[in-house]
Amino acid sequence: MTSADPAAKDLEAPEAPQAPQAPEDLATALDRERAHHDACRAALAAMVEDAGLQVVTGEDVSASGADAEVLGFGLRSRAKALRELPEGPLFFGRLDFVRGTGQHIGRLRVSEHPAAPPLVVDWRAPVSRAFYQAGARDPQGVAVRRRFGWAPGSRGDSADLTGLEDEYLADGDASEATAPGALLTRELERPRVGPMRDIAATIQPEQDDLVRGELAGSVCVQGAPGTGKTAVGLHRAAYLLYTHPQRIRRGGLLILGPNRTFLSYIAEVLPSLGETGVRQSTLQDEIARHPVTGTDTDRAAALKHDARMAEVLRRAVYGRVTAGHAEDLAVPDGSYRWRIAGRELTETVTGVLAEEPPYEVGRERVRSRIVRRIQTQAERRAGPRPGSWLRRIERARAVSACVDAMWPKVRPEELLARLLSDPEALGAAADGLLEPSEQRCLLWSRPPRSPRSARWSAADLVLLDEIAGLVGHPEGYGHVVVDEAQDLSPMECRAVARRVPFGSLTVLGDLAQGTTPWAARSWRVQMTHLGKPDAEIVPLTTGFRVPGAVLALANRLLARLDADVPPARSLRRDGELRVRRADGDLAPAVVAAVRDALTHEGSVGVVTPDAETSRVREALTAAGVDPTAGRVTVIAATLVKGLEYDHVVAVEPAAIAEAEPRGLNRLYVVLTRAVSRLEVVHARELPWERE
Repeated sequence: MTSADPAAKDLEAPEAPQAPQAPEDLATALDRERAHHDACRAALAAMVEDAGLQVVTGEDVSASGADAEVLGFGLRSRAKALRELPEGPLFFGRLDFVRGTGQHIGRLRVSEHPAAPPLVVDWRAPVSRAFYQAGARDPQGVAVRRRFGWAPGSRGDSADLTGLEDEYLADGDASEATAPGALLTRELERPRVGPMRDIAATIQPEQDDLVRGELAGSVCVQGAPGTGKTAVGLHRAAYLLYTHPQRIRRGGLLILGPNRTFLSYIAEVLPSLGETGVRQSTLQDEIARHPVTGTDTDRAAALKHDARMAEVLRRAVYGRVTAGHAEDLAVPDGSYRWRIAGRELTETVTGVLAEEPPYEVGRERVRSRIVRRIQTQAERRAGPRPGSWLRRIERARAVSACVDAMWPKVRPEELLARLLSDPEALGAAADGLLEPSEQRCLLWSRPPRSPRSARWSAADLVLLDEIAGLVGHPEGYGHVVVDEAQDLSPMECRAVARRVPFGSLTVLGDLAQGTTPWAARSWRVQMTHLGKPDAEIVPLTTGFRVPGAVLALANRLLARLDADVPPARSLRRDGELRVRRADGDLAPAVVAAVRDALTHEGSVGVVTPDAETSRVREALTAAGVDPTAGRVTVIAATLVKGLEYDHVVAVEPAAIAEAEPRGLNRLYVVLTRAVSRLEVVHARELPWERE
């Protein structure tokens, strides 16, 4: 390996077999690579300008209105994506093949002309896979893999290219695995300041396998802390958009995160990879038919999230259908009346029910079959009927009244309000499913005057979405990426499944980090609730983010959790773990820990029990440390999931563990947010030291 990056000299890593290279050769190589980057920047600027010109000229194309609209949308989308591409280096690697060709690898394709060989190949292109997969045991035709070192925060100035590092694979010793090089190690350990970054430059082989999985296959990633599961999911989304642009954009792609704070944290990853316009949302936002203004008891919320509620609601919806004792139908048609016997109407409704269609689809099938019976009578009497006659019969008052009587309309709010207000209605739907005490727990203590005045809880919105899905399925996506999926309830899983009825899922999570009362304990069960029971479940256990000392502490806690997951291991031997005991008042110890963390580079996250967040923030402010600006963030333990900080100060672990039923799982999350240093501040006994 060769390197001219000063920051890399302090990192000790075994070197791969290499050919001798004189210092002046290295300097020449850097100059040549900087010149190539200048050429790439000029080519990209021309690509942006050309995309804008294509939008202008595309407006004058001679084609049908629909064709022109499709063409215009495509041109405008490409121009917008190029304009919005964040500034930064245009390549991070290079492959030199045994056959004598070479290719730079970057976040998007850069060329001087569409038909010309690219100056930079997109990291998602098939040829780029060797950059992530080639090794001494399987060089895949690669002679040399080169990584580039760029100055931190570089906006793409060629002078920021400070180093390069070569791995000579064709001549390597296949009997030994090559440890990460200095530049790769430095990139993995770089301070986490600001939002989440892409990992296109550092994807590991097992991550690459997941990223490049087939679109048709759903996959569940059980990822230990620091294994990059979130980044894998986002890069898989970018890969699918690149590989299947028409299919994905036709159906749409959705990223579901646990909360808006998390979405803000990951918001820049896809744009940095050249993908804009992807919907990133929370499940709560997707199902938000109303603002959340009501609350539930813990038991009521757990019941509403229980899988049994799906059958309760199905019974309540289809229980509105009246299949028996139908009256005869008479439909006026001028001076004549068409008649259908009640027995035939009952047969019609029973037949449709047996088909188990969505409720609104079934309602329209009943209407169409009634009209067909009348049409058959009319054609026997007077021959074929015109379309205008059919439309008039479909809209006839007698037909509509008959359909309404047998298969009445269902409005989700009205149905749920009746269930939660009327013990008899709930009892009929929940008979044999919910115990009487459970039914009483679900009933509103003070029913609203009408559904419009109801104060809906977050759990109620899940039930309303279930009813709406029974009435008429929502429009689905081509692919959905679901992060922190271990915290979804069975009913929330069903809401996700309804949004991808014919597409595929990438499910990300860690059973050990499940913190909701209904958190999953089995991925196979969870994937069944998500509608993909046969999805592949892949574990990621090698950590790249969390230092080994921090993971070792978290693994001590893992043994106390109700989660069947393997312990994680870390490739990182750097990092620091400290435990600071406070005598009585925690505030002085927390302030001291934060000041110590501020002597190091990077972000500082002070994670507290929820009840102590304000007090800790006030203590830091009084000590002259502003937690509302700069590098320090004070955050409650319940909000830290999915986030990461270079330095974490974990305040009173015992209080975090005792604050909720799955508090030990919450503490496991807190301990694994540290990228470089973890300092535990406590006055009480530490949970992992208890007998």
